[in-house]
Amino acid sequence: MAGLVNISQPPLFRSLPGRRKTPHTSFSVKATSETPLNPSSSTTTTKQVPFAAPPNFKPPEPKRFSVRPDKIFDILGASLSLVFRLGTGVFVSGYSASFVGKDEIPPDQYALEIAGFKVKETSKLGPRPEKPIEIYEFESCPFCRKVREIVSVLDLDVLYYPCPRNGPNFRPKVSQMGGKQQFPYMVDPNTGVSMYESDEIIKYLVGKYGDGSVPFMLSLGLLTTLTEGFAMIGRMGKGSSYTPSKLPPKPLEVWAYEGSPFCKVVREVLVEFELPHIIRSCARGSPKRQILYQKANHFQVPYLEDPNTGVQMFESAEIAEYLKATYVQ
Repeated sequence: MAGLVNISQPPLFRSLPGRRKTPHTSFSVKATSETPLNPSSSTTTTKQVPFAAPPNFKPPEPKRFSVRPDKIFDILGASLSLVFRLGTGVFVSGYSASFVGKDEIPPDQYALEIAGFKVKETSKLGPRPEKPIEIYEFESCPFCRKVREIVSVLDLDVLYYPCPRNGPNFRPKVSQMGGKQQFPYMVDPNTGVSMYESDEIIKYLVGKYGDGSVPFMLSLGLLTTLTEGFAMIGRMGKGSSYTPSKLPPKPLEVWAYEGSPFCKVVREVLVEFELPHIIRSCARGSPKRQILYQKANHFQVPYLEDPNTGVQMFESAEIAEYLKATYVQ
């Protein structure tokens, strides 16, 4: 989890590359998650850095609906987005819920339980991409947040390449692939399409993997962008600047969704450390909640799976500390 709010850096509406309005351009590229994570590794031979969990590391037991006392202000700040964005990114497209008796849903199936009843949740998903969409972006950019919200709404798995300021790996790669350093930048390895411009990316994703309709809170033009910016005031630029770190050979996997403040503080750390990661989207109504429930015998987000060390763990504060201990130089 990121540290306490830093009020000395309010870069929310600094000159962000993603704010420039440019003509929509699409072109084919050959970029998949199988390409080397370090763009410079294709021309030089580098020694493989071994990764291991910190000494005597033991994943914590998950604690549902609890906040570690020293992280209360982080979670409160990250929760402001729920107010300004009216819960956009919390629910999957076509979400509906109803209360049913406890016996109506088998105990081996995930369901939220309230006052002796269980909540039956459903959603309507579009076609599923065979390979994860790839997006180059950073956490504190309001234009990037717009795209992350539609990713949660459409329940897509995305391979994120973090591009914090002064990041040495993926910012230069965006310039090489697209011709300019502007964010967000999306590559769909399923179709060969790549593009800049958050609104164009949203339209593409809902057309290809949804029902073609842009959610109301993502269709308001300047008002959408302003509320996206206000939603990040409580984090004061966290997830925007690079912290020197070791680039892992494989992307980390995180079960999360954009509307969760607990997931937010972990994402900030992933971006600051420039750690590529696959987000397994699981907003309310996602069928992947059942998949994680079966995998871990429990559902709670964020949930980290690190293929570089074999670590699997819950709890946002401890995940952030693990990432720092494992990957910071």
